[in-house]
Amino acid sequence: MNHLGARFAIGLLWLLHWLPVRVQWALGALIGALLHALAGPRRRIARRNLELCLPELDATAREALVREHFRWLGRSLVERGLLWYAPRERLERLLEVEGDVGLAARTEGAVMWLVPHFLALEIAGLAVLLRQPRPACDIYQRQSNAVFDAAITRGRHRFGDSVLIARKEGVKPLLRAVRDEGRAFFNMPDMDFGRKESTFVPFFGVPAATLLAPSRLARLLKMTVQPVVAEMKEGGGWRVRFLPAWTDWPTDDPVADAARMNAWIESAVRRLPAQYLWVHKRFKTRPPGEQGLYGPRG
Repeated sequence: MNHLGARFAIGLLWLLHWLPVRVQWALGALIGALLHALAGPRRRIARRNLELCLPELDATAREALVREHFRWLGRSLVERGLLWYAPRERLERLLEVEGDVGLAARTEGAVMWLVPHFLALEIAGLAVLLRQPRPACDIYQRQSNAVFDAAITRGRHRFGDSVLIARKEGVKPLLRAVRDEGRAFFNMPDMDFGRKESTFVPFFGVPAATLLAPSRLARLLKMTVQPVVAEMKEGGGWRVRFLPAWTDWPTDDPVADAARMNAWIESAVRRLPAQYLWVHKRFKTRPPGEQGLYGPRG
Protein backbone atom coordinates (compact mmCIF):
# COMPACT_ATOMS: atom_id res chain seq x y z
CA MET A 1 0.00 0.00 0.00
CA ASN A 2 1.34 3.45 -0.92
CA HIS A 3 1.25 6.53 1.30
CA LEU A 4 -2.01 7.79 -0.20
CA GLY A 5 -3.73 4.47 0.46
CA ALA A 6 -2.36 4.43 3.99
CA ARG A 7 -3.70 7.93 4.67
CA PHE A 8 -7.10 6.89 3.33
CA ALA A 9 -7.17 3.81 5.60
CA ILE A 10 -6.16 5.86 8.66
CA GLY A 11 -8.78 8.50 7.84
CA LEU A 12 -11.38 5.75 7.57
CA LEU A 13 -10.40 4.40 11.00
CA TRP A 14 -10.77 7.91 12.41
CA LEU A 15 -14.28 8.16 10.98
CA LEU A 16 -15.28 4.70 12.19
CA HIS A 17 -14.20 5.36 15.77
CA TRP A 18 -17.18 7.73 16.18
CA LEU A 19 -19.65 4.91 15.60
CA PRO A 20 -21.33 3.05 18.49
CA VAL A 21 -19.30 0.08 19.64
CA ARG A 22 -21.92 -2.46 18.59
CA VAL A 23 -21.95 -1.00 15.08
CA GLN A 24 -18.17 -1.23 14.94
CA TRP A 25 -18.38 -4.82 16.17
CA ALA A 26 -20.86 -5.71 13.40
CA LEU A 27 -18.73 -3.96 10.79
CA GLY A 28 -15.63 -5.76 12.04
CA ALA A 29 -17.42 -9.11 11.74
CA LEU A 30 -18.32 -8.25 8.14
CA ILE A 31 -14.75 -7.27 7.34
CA GLY A 32 -13.58 -10.51 8.93
CA ALA A 33 -15.91 -12.50 6.69
CA LEU A 34 -14.53 -10.68 3.65
CA LEU A 35 -10.96 -11.35 4.76
CA HIS A 36 -11.81 -15.02 5.22
CA ALA A 37 -13.15 -15.13 1.68
CA LEU A 38 -10.42 -13.07 0.01
CA ALA A 39 -7.21 -13.58 2.02
CA GLY A 40 -6.51 -17.12 0.86
CA PRO A 41 -2.88 -17.39 2.04
CA ARG A 42 -3.70 -16.22 5.58
CA ARG A 43 -6.75 -18.50 5.68
CA ARG A 44 -4.56 -21.47 4.73
CA ILE A 45 -2.01 -20.57 7.41
CA ALA A 46 -4.75 -20.48 10.06
CA ARG A 47 -6.11 -23.83 8.90
CA ARG A 48 -2.68 -25.42 8.98
CA ASN A 49 -1.91 -24.05 12.44
CA LEU A 50 -5.15 -25.49 13.77
CA GLU A 51 -4.42 -28.86 12.13
CA LEU A 52 -1.09 -28.91 13.94
CA CYS A 53 -2.23 -27.52 17.28
CA LEU A 54 -5.75 -28.90 17.68
CA PRO A 55 -5.76 -32.25 15.86
CA GLU A 56 -8.48 -33.50 18.22
CA LEU A 57 -10.96 -31.29 16.35
CA ASP A 58 -12.47 -32.63 13.16
CA ALA A 59 -12.25 -30.67 9.91
CA THR A 60 -15.70 -29.13 10.35
CA ALA A 61 -14.91 -27.85 13.84
CA ARG A 62 -11.55 -26.45 12.74
CA GLU A 63 -13.14 -24.64 9.80
CA ALA A 64 -15.74 -23.12 12.11
CA LEU A 65 -12.91 -21.97 14.37
CA VAL A 66 -11.08 -20.41 11.42
CA ARG A 67 -14.20 -18.46 10.46
CA GLU A 68 -14.67 -17.27 14.03
CA HIS A 69 -11.03 -16.28 14.18
CA PHE A 70 -11.40 -14.06 11.10
CA ARG A 71 -14.49 -12.50 12.65
CA TRP A 72 -12.41 -11.42 15.66
CA LEU A 73 -9.55 -10.41 13.38
CA GLY A 74 -11.83 -8.04 11.45
CA ARG A 75 -13.03 -6.50 14.67
CA SER A 76 -9.47 -6.00 15.92
CA LEU A 77 -8.67 -4.04 12.75
CA VAL A 78 -11.71 -1.76 13.06
CA GLU A 79 -10.99 -1.12 16.74
CA ARG A 80 -7.59 0.38 15.95
CA GLY A 81 -9.55 3.59 15.38
CA LEU A 82 -10.89 3.48 18.93
CA LEU A 83 -7.45 2.82 20.37
CA TRP A 84 -5.80 5.58 18.36
CA TYR A 85 -8.45 8.31 18.55
CA ALA A 86 -11.15 7.74 21.19
CA PRO A 87 -10.96 9.91 24.34
CA ARG A 88 -9.70 8.38 27.55
CA GLU A 89 -13.13 8.41 29.18
CA ARG A 90 -14.67 6.28 26.44
CA LEU A 91 -11.83 3.77 26.54
CA GLU A 92 -12.10 3.50 30.31
CA ARG A 93 -15.80 2.63 29.99
CA LEU A 94 -15.00 -0.15 27.52
CA LEU A 95 -12.08 -1.59 29.48
CA GLU A 96 -12.46 -4.25 32.17
CA VAL A 97 -9.34 -5.11 34.15
CA GLU A 98 -8.93 -8.18 36.35
CA GLY A 99 -6.08 -8.98 38.71
CA ASP A 100 -3.19 -7.00 40.11
CA VAL A 101 -2.69 -4.24 37.54
CA GLY A 102 -0.67 -2.23 40.06
CA LEU A 103 2.02 -4.85 40.66
CA ALA A 104 4.60 -3.10 38.46
CA ALA A 105 4.03 0.26 40.13
CA ARG A 106 4.64 -1.27 43.58
CA THR A 107 7.70 -3.27 42.55
CA GLU A 108 11.06 -1.56 43.01
CA GLY A 109 13.04 -3.86 40.73
CA ALA A 110 12.67 -4.59 37.04
CA VAL A 111 9.35 -5.94 35.76
CA MET A 112 8.39 -7.88 32.66
CA TRP A 113 4.81 -8.23 31.46
CA LEU A 114 4.61 -11.45 29.46
CA VAL A 115 1.87 -10.94 26.85
CA PRO A 116 0.96 -13.54 24.19
CA HIS A 117 -0.28 -12.60 20.73
CA PHE A 118 -4.02 -12.59 21.16
CA LEU A 119 -5.88 -10.30 18.79
CA ALA A 120 -6.54 -7.86 21.65
CA LEU A 121 -2.81 -7.44 22.27
CA GLU A 122 -2.99 -3.67 21.71
CA ILE A 123 -5.61 -3.41 24.45
CA ALA A 124 -3.20 -4.97 26.94
CA GLY A 125 -0.79 -2.12 26.24
CA LEU A 126 -3.63 0.35 26.67
CA ALA A 127 -4.56 -1.14 30.06
CA VAL A 128 -0.95 -0.84 31.20
CA LEU A 129 -0.83 2.85 30.28
CA LEU A 130 -4.27 3.75 31.62
CA ARG A 131 -4.24 1.85 34.89
CA GLN A 132 -0.73 1.99 36.30
CA PRO A 133 1.81 4.85 36.45
CA ARG A 134 5.10 3.06 35.88
CA PRO A 135 6.94 4.06 32.68
CA ALA A 136 6.93 1.25 30.12
CA CYS A 137 8.72 0.11 26.99
CA ASP A 138 8.22 -2.51 24.33
CA ILE A 139 9.83 -3.81 21.18
CA TYR A 140 7.96 -3.50 17.90
CA GLN A 141 8.46 -4.33 14.25
CA ARG A 142 8.83 -1.09 12.35
CA GLN A 143 6.32 -0.89 9.48
CA SER A 144 7.56 -0.61 5.91
CA ASN A 145 4.94 2.09 5.28
CA ALA A 146 6.07 5.26 7.06
CA VAL A 147 2.52 6.63 7.31
CA PHE A 148 1.26 3.53 9.11
CA ASP A 149 4.37 3.44 11.29
CA ALA A 150 3.78 7.04 12.41
CA ALA A 151 0.10 6.31 13.15
CA ILE A 152 0.97 3.29 15.28
CA THR A 153 3.61 5.25 17.18
CA ARG A 154 1.24 8.16 17.88
CA GLY A 155 -1.53 5.80 18.93
CA ARG A 156 0.64 3.91 21.39
CA HIS A 157 2.05 7.10 22.92
CA ARG A 158 -1.26 8.80 23.71
CA PHE A 159 -1.42 7.77 27.36
CA GLY A 160 1.28 7.33 29.97
CA ASP A 161 5.04 7.29 29.61
CA SER A 162 5.98 4.66 27.05
CA VAL A 163 8.76 4.20 24.50
CA LEU A 164 8.83 1.94 21.46
CA ILE A 165 12.09 0.24 20.53
CA ALA A 166 12.42 -1.02 16.96
CA ARG A 167 13.48 -4.66 16.86
CA LYS A 168 16.36 -3.97 14.52
CA GLU A 169 17.93 -1.64 17.13
CA GLY A 170 18.99 -4.66 19.18
CA VAL A 171 19.08 -5.23 22.92
CA LYS A 172 21.10 -2.21 24.08
CA PRO A 173 18.23 0.33 23.98
CA LEU A 174 16.05 -2.17 25.83
CA LEU A 175 18.64 -2.69 28.57
CA ARG A 176 19.01 1.07 28.90
CA ALA A 177 15.24 1.56 29.17
CA VAL A 178 14.77 -1.18 31.79
CA ARG A 179 17.95 -0.91 33.82
CA ASP A 180 18.77 2.80 33.63
CA GLU A 181 15.33 4.39 33.18
CA GLY A 182 13.37 1.95 35.36
CA ARG A 183 10.81 1.09 32.69
CA ALA A 184 8.73 -2.07 32.82
CA PHE A 185 9.07 -4.25 29.73
CA PHE A 186 6.00 -5.24 27.72
CA ASN A 187 7.26 -8.50 26.18
CA MET A 188 5.49 -10.43 23.39
CA PRO A 189 7.55 -13.63 23.07
CA ASP A 190 5.44 -16.06 21.03
CA MET A 191 6.36 -15.41 17.40
CA ASP A 192 8.78 -17.20 15.10
CA PHE A 193 11.88 -14.99 14.80
CA GLY A 194 14.08 -17.66 13.27
CA ARG A 195 16.86 -19.82 14.74
CA LYS A 196 19.02 -16.99 16.11
CA GLU A 197 18.83 -16.85 19.91
CA SER A 198 16.05 -19.46 19.84
CA THR A 199 15.54 -23.05 20.87
CA PHE A 200 13.07 -25.67 19.70
CA VAL A 201 10.59 -26.57 22.43
CA PRO A 202 7.02 -27.87 22.16
CA PHE A 203 4.04 -25.67 21.48
CA PHE A 204 0.90 -27.79 21.28
CA GLY A 205 3.28 -30.74 20.91
CA VAL A 206 5.01 -29.29 17.83
CA PRO A 207 8.65 -28.12 18.07
CA ALA A 208 8.55 -24.34 17.76
CA ALA A 209 11.45 -21.89 17.49
CA THR A 210 11.12 -20.04 20.81
CA LEU A 211 13.18 -17.10 22.01
CA LEU A 212 15.57 -17.65 24.90
CA ALA A 213 15.80 -13.90 25.49
CA PRO A 214 12.81 -13.61 27.89
CA SER A 215 14.38 -16.03 30.35
CA ARG A 216 17.89 -14.67 29.95
CA LEU A 217 16.80 -11.06 30.29
CA ALA A 218 14.61 -11.78 33.31
CA ARG A 219 17.49 -13.60 34.99
CA LEU A 220 20.08 -10.95 34.12
CA LEU A 221 17.96 -8.09 35.46
CA LYS A 222 16.29 -10.06 38.29
CA MET A 223 12.89 -9.20 36.85
CA THR A 224 9.49 -9.85 38.35
CA VAL A 225 7.53 -11.60 35.56
CA GLN A 226 3.77 -11.08 35.38
CA PRO A 227 1.70 -12.80 32.67
CA VAL A 228 -1.04 -10.73 31.01
CA VAL A 229 -3.86 -11.90 28.72
CA ALA A 230 -6.13 -9.56 26.76
CA GLU A 231 -9.43 -10.53 25.13
CA MET A 232 -12.29 -8.92 23.25
CA LYS A 233 -15.75 -9.27 24.77
CA GLU A 234 -18.84 -10.24 22.82
CA GLY A 235 -20.81 -7.16 21.86
CA GLY A 236 -17.92 -4.75 22.42
CA GLY A 237 -15.31 -3.84 25.00
CA TRP A 238 -12.28 -5.67 26.30
CA ARG A 239 -11.06 -7.62 29.30
CA VAL A 240 -7.40 -7.63 30.37
CA ARG A 241 -6.31 -10.13 33.02
CA PHE A 242 -3.17 -9.39 35.05
CA LEU A 243 -2.28 -12.81 36.44
CA PRO A 244 -0.18 -13.58 39.53
CA ALA A 245 3.55 -13.09 39.04
CA TRP A 246 5.59 -16.24 38.51
CA THR A 247 7.65 -17.09 41.57
CA ASP A 248 9.72 -19.90 39.99
CA TRP A 249 10.64 -18.32 36.64
CA PRO A 250 13.22 -17.69 35.34
CA THR A 251 15.53 -20.50 36.42
CA ASP A 252 19.14 -21.16 35.48
CA ASP A 253 17.91 -23.27 32.52
CA PRO A 254 16.64 -20.98 29.71
CA VAL A 255 15.57 -23.94 27.54
CA ALA A 256 13.36 -25.32 30.31
CA ASP A 257 12.04 -21.80 30.87
CA ALA A 258 11.14 -21.50 27.18
CA ALA A 259 9.22 -24.78 27.38
CA ARG A 260 7.43 -23.63 30.53
CA MET A 261 6.51 -20.34 28.85
CA ASN A 262 5.09 -22.13 25.81
CA ALA A 263 3.09 -24.47 28.03
CA TRP A 264 1.51 -21.51 29.79
CA ILE A 265 0.72 -19.78 26.48
CA GLU A 266 -0.84 -23.01 25.23
CA SER A 267 -3.10 -23.16 28.28
CA ALA A 268 -4.16 -19.55 27.67
CA VAL A 269 -4.90 -20.30 24.01
CA ARG A 270 -7.03 -23.32 24.90
CA ARG A 271 -9.14 -21.03 27.06
CA LEU A 272 -9.64 -18.54 24.20
CA PRO A 273 -8.81 -20.35 20.95
CA ALA A 274 -10.61 -18.16 18.41
CA GLN A 275 -8.77 -14.99 19.46
CA TYR A 276 -5.20 -16.26 19.17
CA LEU A 277 -3.11 -15.05 16.20
CA TRP A 278 -3.48 -18.14 14.02
CA VAL A 279 -2.59 -16.26 10.80
CA HIS A 280 1.08 -16.11 11.84
CA LYS A 281 3.42 -18.91 10.69
CA ARG A 282 4.36 -19.94 14.21
CA PHE A 283 6.11 -23.10 12.97
CA LYS A 284 7.87 -21.67 9.92
CA THR A 285 11.39 -22.27 11.27
CA ARG A 286 12.09 -25.98 11.52
CA PRO A 287 14.83 -27.99 13.22
CA PRO A 288 17.73 -28.88 10.90
CA GLY A 289 16.72 -31.53 8.39
CA GLU A 290 12.97 -31.20 8.98
CA GLN A 291 10.72 -30.20 6.10
CA GLY A 292 8.55 -27.10 6.25
CA LEU A 293 5.03 -27.42 7.62
CA TYR A 294 3.30 -24.85 5.41
CA GLY A 295 3.88 -26.34 1.99
CA PRO A 296 6.59 -25.70 -0.62
CA ARG A 297 7.08 -22.05 0.37
CA GLY A 298 7.26 -22.42 4.11
